[in-house]
Amino acid sequence: MRIEVLAPGFATLLQDGGRSGLRRHGIATAGALDPWSFALANLLAGNPPGAPVLELTLSGPTLRFHAAARVALCGAGLDADVDGTPVPASRPLDLPAGSVLRLGRCLDGARAYLAVHGGLAVAPVLGSASTDLRAGFGGCEGRPLRRGDRLPLDSSVAVDALHVPAWWIDPAFDDRPPGGDPLVRLLPGSDATTPTDALFAQTWQVAPDSNRQGLRLQGNALEAADRGERVSEPVVPGTVQLPPDGQPIVLLADAQTHGGYPRIGHAIRADWPVLAQLRPGERLRFAPCTQAEAHRALCGQRQRLHRIALALDAKNDRRA
Repeated sequence: MRIEVLAPGFATLLQDGGRSGLRRHGIATAGALDPWSFALANLLAGNPPGAPVLELTLSGPTLRFHAAARVALCGAGLDADVDGTPVPASRPLDLPAGSVLRLGRCLDGARAYLAVHGGLAVAPVLGSASTDLRAGFGGCEGRPLRRGDRLPLDSSVAVDALHVPAWWIDPAFDDRPPGGDPLVRLLPGSDATTPTDALFAQTWQVAPDSNRQGLRLQGNALEAADRGERVSEPVVPGTVQLPPDGQPIVLLADAQTHGGYPRIGHAIRADWPVLAQLRPGERLRFAPCTQAEAHRALCGQRQRLHRIALALDAKNDRRA
């Protein structure tokens, strides 16, 4: 039972929830950049929350399923079809054996997630199936997919024809209204800028050299309040660093474990989906946030996911 890669897409990676507890050894977290879409895709496919998925960036792969499968696609909106029949996202899709799933370019957002029922049978490395591109391990030999790769499946389903349910799940990760520049809330950093609110006083543009290690931003240069030399200190995904050129970097899942730049803020975990879906040239704003507000936001997001899981369980019980 395998999936054959007919075309790899721009940068398609095997990812799961990442490697936890190893940063003290210099090992990056890796894992899905958009934890909300990752979890939602696995829920819809009937998988455990941390099952390995395919993360698609800007454009997706073309895949042949040699066994029948149930899949779910979440995250960025993109062109998708099965043997030429357009298929939507945010719901489970049943594909018969021999189906060719084509995932085209992202129409909005930067990343989508494809989960397959039963998960992808990938041997974990250091406790995770996630691809670490900088270190070159995990996933599919530590690299993006290539044409001709064959991904083993853990299970198959009994499907004779393409089935697309009429219902779908609202993919929104919170209740913020649509429109306007995306907003990312920040906890205070250990270093300050001068003036202290300079990070929040302008809109920032995503630079083209952004990647899974960090979102590089362009705007009016900032200045650290303390411009003296400093020793390298621990950093984590979400840390906002200020290099000498004054253009902030928001660290993402593949970030290094230590850095010597001033740390002027930290993006709250509940807003990581915003960071993951930003494309080069798009704009964003920052707003200050307290620890209590960050905790409420993350709890609300987890409760939202739990309600979706309960709704899916109820639907499955009625079908049974």
